[in-house]
Amino acid sequence: MAKVKKAYFCKNCGFEAPKWLGKCPSCGEWNTFTEEIIARESGSAPAMAAGSLPAARPQPVREIRESEHRRIDLGNAEVNRVLGGGMVPGSLILLGGEPGIGKSTLSLQIALENNGLRTLYVSGEESAEQIKMRALRIGIGNDGCMVYPETLLENIVTQIAEQKPDLVIIDSIQTIYTDLLDSSAGSVSQIRECAATLLKYAKTTGTSILIIGHITKDGTIAGPKILEHIVDVVLQFEGDSNNIYRILRGIKNRFGATFEIGVFEMLEGGLRGVDNPSEILLTHYEEPLSGIAVGAAADGVRPYLIEVQALVSGAAYGTPQRTATGFDTRRMNMLLAVLEKRLNMKMFQKDVFLNFAGGFKVADPGLDLAVVAAVISSYYDRPIAEGVCCAGEVGLSGEVRPAPRTEQRISEAARLGFRKIIVSGYLSKEARRPKGIEIVSITGIDQLPRALFVE
Repeated sequence: MAKVKKAYFCKNCGFEAPKWLGKCPSCGEWNTFTEEIIARESGSAPAMAAGSLPAARPQPVREIRESEHRRIDLGNAEVNRVLGGGMVPGSLILLGGEPGIGKSTLSLQIALENNGLRTLYVSGEESAEQIKMRALRIGIGNDGCMVYPETLLENIVTQIAEQKPDLVIIDSIQTIYTDLLDSSAGSVSQIRECAATLLKYAKTTGTSILIIGHITKDGTIAGPKILEHIVDVVLQFEGDSNNIYRILRGIKNRFGATFEIGVFEMLEGGLRGVDNPSEILLTHYEEPLSGIAVGAAADGVRPYLIEVQALVSGAAYGTPQRTATGFDTRRMNMLLAVLEKRLNMKMFQKDVFLNFAGGFKVADPGLDLAVVAAVISSYYDRPIAEGVCCAGEVGLSGEVRPAPRTEQRISEAARLGFRKIIVSGYLSKEARRPKGIEIVSITGIDQLPRALFVE
């Protein structure tokens, strides 16, 4: 009998080492290495179950059928948007997100949609009865959806070969294991081996596979970080469990554009796609309020308008507080320093609180001007004129730079009925300027108060 082979894996990034290390040389995290058995004793490893993967053969580029690149309509407009128009046959897609965010609900909705697809829903966490209860709440529309509670990879591959579905959903990859390895389900080696086997099956048979991966805030459970280099598409499901809105974000996509988003609303009957995110991110008030500005944002190729709320008050305890919800605190501190330097606003004596409507997390530099506008409005306690929005990036010298995709931002503001938008004066003169909205160009933030306040 040969000796059992063991190795150490980083739980954060999956780096393999022959011995235990305190610090991972790949991701730099400390105390993340765990010991795993990666090979059995000689002669004890089972063969792959029936219905093994078919052997691929080389073929000339000219002989590859173009129909293999067609898109499959999943019946969900928001998911199709993030995927670039639909799912590509033979693709392996990873859906990641924190526990309880709604990954299983979204996956089951895709399986139950009237999209004409024969779907196999493999559940390693819930029984068939539990899935039936959720399906009744969502609404069963697809009679071709089959539920298969199983965690052994060899049995799953056998059933996929027998049923020949168009779409396979694995919920979740952390619960699937193979008998070829002795490590427990959810370990780095099991996740990597199972994902690689599913990828080979998807490519050789043309079956589309959607796998769900769990992550935690501290990254202790191996999930999407391990699988990003294996799968074709990585989708991140984001949102606050205390908020009804969720964002599906494309992080990696070999078949389309990345950083596209889909917006969902969590209801009693499941997730509902939001066609116009600006409707949920804007609030209509009976009278103008100070500290509130509207910014024209763009996430991927999708423009939307979002409400920025700022509160500036005197620092009661000497050291001012800086709190930002949904925005980078370091960038907010930079913008406050620019205001203090360029507009002579005494921010070192003020507490500043920043918030984005809907609980959204925004990393768009084009919202700098809206953040500055909200802070100025709260600082002087003067409301911004109604129907005014902003789109621009602020530099350390106080200059206002053009935001990416400014034309789409202007068009979105005009479509929603805004009468004025403040943009950078350095915007190209060839940029398309739609009718029905006044475009105010400024080159520095010292020109911003005149354009904002009610006269």
